[in-house]
Amino acid sequence: MPLISVYSPKGGVGKTTLTANLCYSLASMGLKAIAVDFDSQNALRLHFGVPLSDDAGFVPHAAQSAVWSEYVVSNRDNVFVLPHGKASKKQFAEYEQRLASDDLFVARGLHSLLNQPDLIVIADLPSNHSAVRNALLPLTDLLLIPLLADTASLSLLPQVEDLLDSFHASNQDASGHIVLNQADYRRKMSKDVESFLRERFPDELLGIVHRDESVAEANAEQKSIFDVNYASIAAFDIEVISKKVSAMLGIQIGDGSTYAHADYPNNA
Repeated sequence: MPLISVYSPKGGVGKTTLTANLCYSLASMGLKAIAVDFDSQNALRLHFGVPLSDDAGFVPHAAQSAVWSEYVVSNRDNVFVLPHGKASKKQFAEYEQRLASDDLFVARGLHSLLNQPDLIVIADLPSNHSAVRNALLPLTDLLLIPLLADTASLSLLPQVEDLLDSFHASNQDASGHIVLNQADYRRKMSKDVESFLRERFPDELLGIVHRDESVAEANAEQKSIFDVNYASIAAFDIEVISKKVSAMLGIQIGDGSTYAHADYPNNA
């Protein structure tokens, strides 16, 4: 099944929160989805109720084990997470060395997951680790780039353009898209950033997630936004993005009908 990679050239843009809630949203449509944490902060697991004291994950064993799926955790039907884990200095050094020297290292590790016909894999990529990015992007079917609705995002646009160009050039059957996060129409800057992105990236701007207090509440409770407030604007936004993602990847959801991209406008 497809691999969705969530990556941004800047940290703090909500990519881990987007990864987790996209996983929950796709699962709520009747699909099986797994979120995989490639970020050494090891924070993705917290969105799935994995205790803070639980350091288990694939990275401590990655250099010795070719079957990373052994470390998958499930907290409900159709929802899975593969935590990064807490590695010793020696274990992390071995993992880094394999990343740098073995082009097929990640592909082998994810093989059993990517070859399950009914499973969608969503990878949370670190912003500051080019080796992980370089290993994951060639395997990626859909790249999502979260950006905040602020001036820092505007300064990143040349990097984002280069990333999209290189991704499309090397993955001709794949697509890359931007998700604008924490949009707030009460702030002029937020509206200006959105307007600029729509003009500069009319085809690449996939969706917008509005600023919502429920997101912080969900993170604090280690739950999905759908569990905390299914009727919230952020939950609606992420559900819209999930349906667009399903349509782009040709995945049937719900009653078996495929949602068309045009059915979900970017400003929904």
